[in-house]
Amino acid sequence: MTSSIVIMGVAGCGKSSLGAALAEAEGLPLVEGDDHHSAESRAKMSQGIALTDADRDGWLLRLGEQLRAHPQGVVLTCSALKRSYRDRLRAAAPGLRFVFLAITREQALARVSARAPQHFFSASLVDSQFATLEPPLGEPGVLPVDAQAPLPQLQAEVSAWLHAGESA
Repeated sequence: MTSSIVIMGVAGCGKSSLGAALAEAEGLPLVEGDDHHSAESRAKMSQGIALTDADRDGWLLRLGEQLRAHPQGVVLTCSALKRSYRDRLRAAAPGLRFVFLAITREQALARVSARAPQHFFSASLVDSQFATLEPPLGEPGVLPVDAQAPLPQLQAEVSAWLHAGESA
């Protein structure tokens, strides 16, 4: 596989877990989108302040640079909540594919609350994530999956989808 893939969805959907499992299975580097937020954005999120499009602008630019820096392919974890954000990433990596981890608000809130001591993202922001989310259903190169499915099942499903696309 030489294409890149974004593991996307709201906070708490399992982007990091699936991204790590997929990167290992496919022998690709993993880029954690959260690692590329500015210190100011991380501080806002830890205080329960939702990011704006302007806050995300530099972050999306950095993620696009990461995609271009890995022409052999990469697994990128990124919320990619709006179509405009996904289109910016697509512009940086033609053929980019997305896995959309679908989850309910209640499931996401439970997961974000459980990880609160180890993660900067405030559980109070889950609602803002769902308010911003423009589901990618119907967009090309998108595989929607159930975020509640077991991780090995999700990884196998995504790997099969990636490889089916190679032979198509």
